[in-house]
Amino acid sequence: MQALSTARLLTAARLSPRLLAPTTRLASSIRKRRTALPMNTGINFVPQQEAWVIERFGKFFKVLDPGLQLLIPLVDEVKYVHSLKEIVVEIPSQSGITQDNVTLHLDGVLYLRIVDPYKASYGVEDAEYAVAQLAQTTMRSELGKLSLDNVFRERQALNEAIVDAINDAAGPWGVSCMRCEIRDIMLPDRVVDDMQRQVSAERKKRAAILESEGSRASAINVAEGKRTAVILASEANRRQQENIAEGEAAAIKIKAEATAQAVEKIAAAIQNEGGKDAVALTIAQQYVEAFAKLAKENNTMLLPANMSDPASMIAQCNRCRTDLHDALEENAQGHVLLFVAPFHENGKGDGL
Repeated sequence: MQALSTARLLTAARLSPRLLAPTTRLASSIRKRRTALPMNTGINFVPQQEAWVIERFGKFFKVLDPGLQLLIPLVDEVKYVHSLKEIVVEIPSQSGITQDNVTLHLDGVLYLRIVDPYKASYGVEDAEYAVAQLAQTTMRSELGKLSLDNVFRERQALNEAIVDAINDAAGPWGVSCMRCEIRDIMLPDRVVDDMQRQVSAERKKRAAILESEGSRASAINVAEGKRTAVILASEANRRQQENIAEGEAAAIKIKAEATAQAVEKIAAAIQNEGGKDAVALTIAQQYVEAFAKLAKENNTMLLPANMSDPASMIAQCNRCRTDLHDALEENAQGHVLLFVAPFHENGKGDGL
């Protein structure tokens, strides 16, 4: 059996020199463990976390548990000794091809435990070696289902897939795979260079996007600032126009009230003794002064037809005064009504 295992290891080493060192260590540990089998002395002490497989007359007899065990010398033989502790098995570095045809080199570590010493002894020639080979083939198979971008993201899923595949196949071998860890994933140099260029391009793309977004935000802020400035200017102009209008309206109102008060006082003064004569005299004076200024401002003068009859003109002015007085008395609210008496050729005027 040992010769067969050694020949198998040497054959695998010739096929792949990278597998020689770790697999040779595995074979040497197996040979050491098998050549160091305990001798049956009748009274045997089985260490904790070990299982001894006993054969009687070359046939399986039983599995000894830890503690004191009695056997018949020369009849019973300790054929296999298994450790029930977790066993660490290295998966050598190997190449695999991803779904998008990229060659990767990866290695890992398996954590095994023997759960059935009988199956581990008689179900397979070398359980640890068989599990290691199964892990390698499963790793290649699962790697072919993933693309390069998903290998690093799905690393945990890859580990779980390897564990499930080993447990499904290693059930008859009495071995259970506790967990699998992929240690290193090595990429070809050209792929590393392409990935670096991709990362650089992605960063440049994000920088350009951020710069464009900054320019867009700046333009929006400037436009909003101009819009706000125009709105505020229009509001200020509107408020200014309102203030000017309110001021003019107040001035007109005050001027109208003052004029009304003046007219009322004049009307009251006319009612006093001698008031009518004073009004007639004032009108005559203003009439004469108005005609005296006509020649100073224009070359053309319009003169009334009754220029030679001052008395009739004064009488007409007195009539206007009388009509104004009557209108003030009829206006209950105190508003001023203006009457205009146009001149006619007959020297009479009608109040409007």
